Amino acid sequence: MAFRKQEWPEVGDLVIATVENVMDYGAYVKLDEYDKKGLLHISEISSSWIRNIRNFVREGQKVVLKVLQIDTEKGHIDLSLRRVTKREKIEKIMSWKRERKAEALLRSVAEKTGLPLEEVHEKAGALIEKEYGLYAGFEKAVKEGVEVLTKIGVPDELAAALAEVAKERIHVPMVKVNGIVELRCMKPNGVKIIKEAFLKAKKAEKSRDAKLHFYVVAAPKYRIEVLAENYKHAEAVLQRVAENVVSSVIKAGGQGVFRREK
Repeated sequence: MAFRKQEWPEVGDLVIATVENVMDYGAYVKLDEYDKKGLLHISEISSSWIRNIRNFVREGQKVVLKVLQIDTEKGHIDLSLRRVTKREKIEKIMSWKRERKAEALLRSVAEKTGLPLEEVHEKAGALIEKEYGLYAGFEKAVKEGVEVLTKIGVPDELAAALAEVAKERIHVPMVKVNGIVELRCMKPNGVKIIKEAFLKAKKAEKSRDAKLHFYVVAAPKYRIEVLAENYKHAEAVLQRVAENVVSSVIKAGGQGVFRREK
């Protein structure tokens, strides 16, 4: 990959590898993330008996392997397939894809700004990687804005380009929760009081990683919709907003109750 953190993996690391040659005694692979080669011995391919090694690995195949031993002097790496759990395989592939996508985003920023890729990495990529993790940093810029980049030292113009490219290329999955508030205010300016209660609650909710929407169901019922990164955060925002709306209406001489909508 374009920006490796280190030259060699460590024992116990999971690595992405491409099978280059399959022999009777095992397979020689290339470690995609380190530009190194290693051996996957037949004894480390499967816990079950192997009649035909090519039923398990083949040339050109991408595999997730675990590093068993490293000899940097000889340039030799021993690897295992059978010691990688299904969960580890899924998580490693996801992480690898995210890293590749993040590096592609850096290349897009270099093209957009006309700067050399090495300069973009030095002035932005390295800082983001250190503070957040490269892909996580791009996601954070999408959710929270360009300030998450400038505050760690990324130059303003470069940060703006990074945030713009991230918003174009990254879709941050959001969850949605809803709740209903029933509000009544018999005062002459009751409608205004209710409207201002929603505006006040929205202004008080300063979380930038949640989106709020209000809808009239049928007076006196109003729906509050919250979009956020995860259910725990979404539920917390929903509860705070609903309590603020109801509290404001009650303080103004009205009535209000909140119920969670399934």
